[in-house]
Amino acid sequence: MRPVTIGTARLTLRPFAPEDAPAVHAACQDPDILRWTALPEPYERRHAQEYVLGIAPSGWREDTAYTFGAFTRGGGELVGSVGLVRITPPDPAGREAELGYWTAKEQRRRGYTAEAAGAVADWALGELGVERLEWVAEVGNTASRAVAERLGFVMEGTLRARIPFRGTRRDAWIASLLPSDRRRAPGAPVPPAP
Repeated sequence: MRPVTIGTARLTLRPFAPEDAPAVHAACQDPDILRWTALPEPYERRHAQEYVLGIAPSGWREDTAYTFGAFTRGGGELVGSVGLVRITPPDPAGREAELGYWTAKEQRRRGYTAEAAGAVADWALGELGVERLEWVAEVGNTASRAVAERLGFVMEGTLRARIPFRGTRRDAWIASLLPSDRRRAPGAPVPPAP
């Protein structure tokens, strides 16, 4: 996949660039980001460089993850990261993917995360032809859940021991977003359950 840039009213969503590594490193010192993500702890400068220079770009090249840095328009301050993982190949029945995000501590409570995640969800459901977008987070991550619900994700339940986390397995909430949840026509029909 060729990397793309998405604009919103207040944000620019673009692939990370080498000069973003210091801001990613600084943001990922936040205990809340480390608590709810699988990032290495402690999160060192080399981890940010590996992510920005290697992991994120290879996801685009290999069609395995599409990661965007979210930056304020005008000022270019890092707001966070939002992306798609577990992307299935194109299929006549449609693709599936999982949406994930984190937000820099000083940028929270401004609606930026929902704005960025909503833009990526709309891109996935439109341009990419994703028919089912999932959100998965450890039980207890109420801030992430609030964003998912704000976007229209429908909570489906709790998956036992779904997330490996620092030598343990944690229960996870799972939710889904279908094209119709964002007022888009579904590609494949979705008949009601019997």
